[in-house]
Amino acid sequence: MTFRQALEYGVQILESENITDAKIDAWLLLSYVSELTRAQYFLKQNDQIDELILYKYKDVLLMRAKRTPLQHITGEQDFMGLTFWVNEHVLIPRQDTETLVEEALKVIPTGSHILDLCTGSGCVIISLAARGQGITGIGVDISEKAIEVARENAHRLVGQRVVFEKGDLWQPVTGKFNAIVSNPPYIPSAEVEKLETEVKDHEPRLALDGTEDGLFFYREITAHAAEYLNDGGWLLVEIGYDQGQAVHDLFVAGGFKDVEIIKDLPGKDRVVKGHL
Repeated sequence: MTFRQALEYGVQILESENITDAKIDAWLLLSYVSELTRAQYFLKQNDQIDELILYKYKDVLLMRAKRTPLQHITGEQDFMGLTFWVNEHVLIPRQDTETLVEEALKVIPTGSHILDLCTGSGCVIISLAARGQGITGIGVDISEKAIEVARENAHRLVGQRVVFEKGDLWQPVTGKFNAIVSNPPYIPSAEVEKLETEVKDHEPRLALDGTEDGLFFYREITAHAAEYLNDGGWLLVEIGYDQGQAVHDLFVAGGFKDVEIIKDLPGKDRVVKGHL
């Protein structure tokens, strides 16, 4: 079998299982097991594929066909131009969340110290430290396994500029910050089981379930954020597409000013921000 035939086989397998983006996933998995770039593939597409590579390819295709997320197979996900390590203990970074980082970079001053609640893989706070000027921060998550992943990502990408602590929201937090950011669990409990298989069966429920109405964490964050922010400090959170007004009102009730609902690239409400 040639590399081209192997790729065609991979597409066929994934399409037969109704995998979204089957062609893209088949290529990414072939690239993963063969370590070929797209350019190298075009040069070698008619060469015979090594039997061991083909065996590995069939193995990962089977995993993907059974709805294991692509990122859990490769162990990586790109976010804000950085490559993050991920596994089943953290939510896979999504492009939607880049809106939170981009909005934070617009308003957070140079040299700011930032708190990231429900940090997961650490993608938000690490991206802010990597893309901002002189930014440092602390990420907090209730999952020790998630904290381990976040620490590995920080070590590779920003060194000691970001540290991580295990804790339940404010429990381990001391001191004041220039900004607080969060992408908390916000899916109502009853909706979690309706999510696609890759999400509900493979990503941590702790990172998805926002309790009965999906707003539990926003209530907790907006009620106490002012205690941990410097004067003029910013609070920015990611939200579900239908939670904009509810979270906006929680910000106002929490004493925040100039509260805005920001849309993502597809035009859905994605971020709420405000300052003291």
